[in-house]
Order: sequence, then structure tokens, then C-alpha cells
Amino acid sequence: MTDADDAAMFARLRELWEDVDPVPATLIDRMVAAVAAEGLAHEYALLTLVEHRGTAVRSETDALTLQFSDGTSSILLHVTTTADGRRRVDGWTDADATEIRLAQGERSSTTSPAEHGRFAFDSVPAGLTRVLVTIREGSEQRTLSTPQFEL
Repeated sequence: MTDADDAAMFARLRELWEDVDPVPATLIDRMVAAVAAEGLAHEYALLTLVEHRGTAVRSETDALTLQFSDGTSSILLHVTTTADGRRRVDGWTDADATEIRLAQGERSSTTSPAEHGRFAFDSVPAGLTRVLVTIREGSEQRTLSTPQFEL
């Protein structure tokens, strides 16, 4: 058999299956949506706004509590505004974290978690922020990355 014979046979086979069992009209759209949703699930952690207290005027009582989870590990962040207008980020993670990085564009700070997964970042400027937690799972490591959020 030549390549042309193979191509003709596969074309006839395709026509047969298109007649006997056609592709459902909505299958392509459903598959695109499923693949896109799966990609988002792996790319972003779940963001839950737990509590937000504050007023339009900055004060010592401004506070924001955020919880992020990827279904396996969680991060809890408590953000307060300092006297100089910057932010203090106190956090906790339930994972066996080896490193925590707070990233704002090109700028980033790194810390190691203390006992019980506690960590903190002082004097953080306002802006779009992301927290990345490096987690140890046996001999492997993975990173839990939050979506960007505004401080």
C-alpha cells in the first residue's frame, strides 16, 4: 500500500464514522471551555475574601483578611495599613513551606516561615501583589501561587 492508498482509506473511514456517529454540535465548545477551566484551576489558587473592614479614610483599623487555597494547601493573609501608609502582611500556611515570597512586579521579598507556618512582611508598598509559597512534599517541591491582589 502506498501513502495515497492509506490516505484514501482513512478518508473513507472518516466519512463512515461521520455518517454513523457524527460529532455532537456542542462538543467543540464544551471541550474548549473544559480545557480553559482546567488551565485556570492549575494556574490560580482559589481566592476567598474572608473579611474586609475599613473606611474610605485610612486609619489604624484598616484591615483585610484573605484566604487562598489550591485544594491541598492554604494561605491566610492579614493585611494592615501602617502609620506611614505602607502595609504589614501577616500570614499563615498549613503546608510544609520552605520559602515564602511576596512579589510586586519586579520587586520581591523572601522569608522563611516560623513555627506553625507563620510569616510576616513589614513595610510593603501599596500595589498589585502576589504571594508564592514553596512547599515541600516528600523529596519534591511545588509552588502555590496566589492570584494578584491589590494592597
